[in-house]
Amino acid sequence: MMESGAHITRDIPESETEDETAVFENSSVVNRCTFFKASNAMTPKSEATAAPVLTSGTCLTDLFDCPVCTNSLCPPIYQCPNGHVLCSSCKLRVEDQCPTCRRELGSIRCLALEKVAEFLELPCRYQSEGCTMVLPYYQKIKHEKTCELRPYYCPYAGSECPTIGDIPTLMAHLRNDHKVDMHDGCSFNHRYVKSNPHEVENATWMLTVFNCFEQHFCLHFEAFVLGKEPVYMAFLRFMGEEIEANNFRYTLEVGGNNRRMVWQGIPRSIRDSHRKVRDSYDGLIIYRDVALSFSGSTSKELKLRVTGRIWKEE
Repeated sequence: MMESGAHITRDIPESETEDETAVFENSSVVNRCTFFKASNAMTPKSEATAAPVLTSGTCLTDLFDCPVCTNSLCPPIYQCPNGHVLCSSCKLRVEDQCPTCRRELGSIRCLALEKVAEFLELPCRYQSEGCTMVLPYYQKIKHEKTCELRPYYCPYAGSECPTIGDIPTLMAHLRNDHKVDMHDGCSFNHRYVKSNPHEVENATWMLTVFNCFEQHFCLHFEAFVLGKEPVYMAFLRFMGEEIEANNFRYTLEVGGNNRRMVWQGIPRSIRDSHRKVRDSYDGLIIYRDVALSFSGSTSKELKLRVTGRIWKEE
């Protein structure tokens, strides 16, 4: 009797074509699918609902990773005529050409693989980070999108940095690779100067990291165009989960020339991208004309002093 997780193998003569090999590969998937059905059929009724649990190192689980983006495959799963599979998102990105054999993809669904997934329970892909969840395959995909142990993206906005990792890894990355200024304390006082305020581009001016309450906060300050109007914006992000960020509050104040503006809010988690926070206008927004009035200048130079503090709600 075949044991669970066993592989069906045979020698393939060199004379066989790619198409013949593909047929065998697909039949292997079908046989596995049939095995799981038969396995449940032979199990006593009290145990029949228990799906086979596979570890992340099981060879079968590798079938469910898209070879392009490496994310878990979910329906619709597509395959080329040679049996190579990929996810629907990557099918669009590769312009309907198989990334493995370069054949035209067409719209062939890999129904066998989709069916096999219904019978599997797999550990979260962030098991190595400490997640202990084991879920039915399609529930696993949903869980991984919000798993609290999934890595964070680098919060540095100016370079669209692809680096990911846990908070200590990102802190070292920001310090060593982006040369970000880091300060200890819960209050700040920064001065921003721009020689020609009429030249406003969609670019980040500055990122500063503050360490307080044994947590890390990112202060963003940048210039961009809102509609047709140049604006300056400052906001705070928390390096951690949203549920933790909600425990904190912060204020930002900009002033000068006997004028001032004050903003109070809740720091946003870095789970929310820099662009998402900026485009939601969740921060202190200063229009250029107002900024110039703070500077005591009308055209030559922009001078802004932004102060603020962070505190923890009791």
